[in-house]
Amino acid sequence: MRLPPTPLRRVVLAPLMCVLTVGMLVFSPLLLIGAAFAVRWLPGRWRGLRLLWVLVVYMVRETVGLIALFLLWVASGFGLAIHSDRFVRAHTALAGWFVGGLVNSARRVLGLRIVTECVPAGLRVRHALRGSASATAPGDGDRPVLVFSRHAGAGDSFLLVDALINVHGRRPRIVLKEELRWDPCVDVALGRIPSRFVPAGHRSHTQVIESIAELADELTPQGALVLFPEGGNFTERRRTRAIERLRADGLDHLVERAEELTHVLPPRPGGAFAAMDAAPGADVVFVAHSGLEQLSSPRQVWNGLPIRKEVQMAWWMVDASDVPSGHDERIEWLYAWWEHIDTWIQGHHPVEAPVGPIEASSATP
Repeated sequence: MRLPPTPLRRVVLAPLMCVLTVGMLVFSPLLLIGAAFAVRWLPGRWRGLRLLWVLVVYMVRETVGLIALFLLWVASGFGLAIHSDRFVRAHTALAGWFVGGLVNSARRVLGLRIVTECVPAGLRVRHALRGSASATAPGDGDRPVLVFSRHAGAGDSFLLVDALINVHGRRPRIVLKEELRWDPCVDVALGRIPSRFVPAGHRSHTQVIESIAELADELTPQGALVLFPEGGNFTERRRTRAIERLRADGLDHLVERAEELTHVLPPRPGGAFAAMDAAPGADVVFVAHSGLEQLSSPRQVWNGLPIRKEVQMAWWMVDASDVPSGHDERIEWLYAWWEHIDTWIQGHHPVEAPVGPIEASSATP
C-alpha cells in the first residue's frame, strides 16, 4: 500500500491512533472478558490475552509519545528549533522510553529473555543525553560508532535500539524501511532524530547512499548509525534472490562465498561503505543475534507464544584504525565478518527457557 504524504499522515494517522487508543481503553474490560473466554478454544498458554495486553501497552505508549512529540514541537518554537541538539536529545530520550517499554512488556508478558555476550567496553558512553554533545571533552574517549547488524525475526531493530539508548547510552541514527512510517510515533520521532527511511525496492539507490553518508557525516562522539547491510529480514527466498543478483552482476568470486552463508543474507556494501567513508573516525560494531528468526511471520509469532527460547546477542567492535580503506579489501573484510556472524549463529541455537515470568540477563566475558 502506498504511503500517504506527510501532511495527511500528520492530520489523519496520528489523531486516528489517539482515537483508537481511547476507544480500546474504554472497551478494554469487554475485550479482556472476551479474550479470557476465547482462550478456552485457542491453543497455547493464554496467547490471546498476552497479545491483547502487549497491544494495549503499544497503543498507550504510541498515544503518549504522540502527545509528547506535539508538546516538543510547540516548545521548540513550533518547529523552529526542533533539530537543535537540545531537542534531538529530548527526542532520543523519548525514543528510548518508547522502545524500552515495549521490550520490557515483551519480557514480562511474552516471556522474552535476552542473553548478551561479547559487549565491547567502548560501546557505552558517559555523556549521552546529558548536556550538549559539543561539551564532551576529547579526552573522554567517546567515539561515534557504525553499527552493522544482522536482520532477522520480529522486533530485532527494537531490541537493538533499546540496547543502544537505554543500556549503552548512545544517540542512534537509524536506516530503516519506509513502510515503518505507517507508525505515527516512529514516523515523527525518527524523522526528527534524524533517521533515513529507505523506499521499497530502493527506487533511487544513489539517493539512499547519499542520505546514509549524510547521517554518518553528522555523527556526534556519542552517536551510533544503525544499518542492516542485508537490506531485509533473512528468508530462504531472499537468500536465493541475493545470490542470483550477485551472479547476474558478474561477481562470481562472491557467489561461492554467499552460498556458504546459511543463516544470513550476503551483505550489500553500498550503504556500509558510504557510512565508513563519511565517518572515517568511527569504530565499526557488528551485531549478531539468534532466536528471533523463529518469529519471522504472524503465524510463527502466534505459534511461538509464550517465547520459550532465549534470544542471544553478541557485539564486536573494530577500531577505526583497523578498518580497511580500499574497496576490494573492504569487500573481503565485510564478507569475512558476515561469515563470522553466520558461524556464530550456527553455534548459538536458541536455548529452551523455563515457563513463567522471565527477566533478561546478560553475560559479558
